[in-house]
Amino acid sequence: MLKQTLIKATEAAGKIIQHYYGTHFQISNKEGVNNLVTEADHAAEKEIMEIIRSEFPDHYILSEESGSMPTGSRYKWIIDPLDGTVNFAHKLPLCCVSIGIEEDGMMIMGAVYNPFFNEFYFAQRGYGASLNDRQIRVSDETEVQKACLVTGFPYTYLDQPNGPLEVFGRLIRKGVPVRRLGSAAMDLCWVAAGRFDGFFEHKLNAWDSAAGYLIVEEAGGRVSDFSGTAYSPYQPSIAATNGKIHDELLKWIDGSITCNA
Repeated sequence: MLKQTLIKATEAAGKIIQHYYGTHFQISNKEGVNNLVTEADHAAEKEIMEIIRSEFPDHYILSEESGSMPTGSRYKWIIDPLDGTVNFAHKLPLCCVSIGIEEDGMMIMGAVYNPFFNEFYFAQRGYGASLNDRQIRVSDETEVQKACLVTGFPYTYLDQPNGPLEVFGRLIRKGVPVRRLGSAAMDLCWVAAGRFDGFFEHKLNAWDSAAGYLIVEEAGGRVSDFSGTAYSPYQPSIAATNGKIHDELLKWIDGSITCNA
């Protein structure tokens, strides 16, 4: 029942953001620069929560727009109704719905849906990861300098020591291709599908990564924080790779390897 409800909610939200895409809709700004929220975010979130509540009225929900709605349940739904809102608002189809489910603090299931690309990613702990019901695996690249990476930039503290710009510069000065797509959930899924060899970002929220990091792990990849510790979506930094370049990428991030190395 959990899986069916997860798929139903994710697909329903996908239809809503498709409906709003390219139309005139209200856009407002949350705290910070370019931290947008649209009518589509709210409508998709409402639909997701109604579907969850109809099947599991006692479950804990954590959602980007409505915040934390705790209960005594063992299950928590972690929802980003529209990841990549800035892209969406500018008619760029690099955006998606992302929903993860925790049981007793462990992520057990996740779904990410980009309706514009018709790509539905799903993972259940211990059962692998899929794209449109076909199993996916991470890439086989073994060297960072031959890898294709993806990252994201927060709108604050870009220039801190060893921060996002410094790490980015370190890599691109060595000729490593590093993309910036604007949707962490899509970045993670594309690592899982072998399109990227690794992803890193300095500051994410739980709803950005909850589903995607499980999808990477179930596709055979590795996900950690920048120290190499097993990943938790409740801390900000994330490195997600095919596993083969993981330790080396962490050295690029922490400065152990520099552009002069």
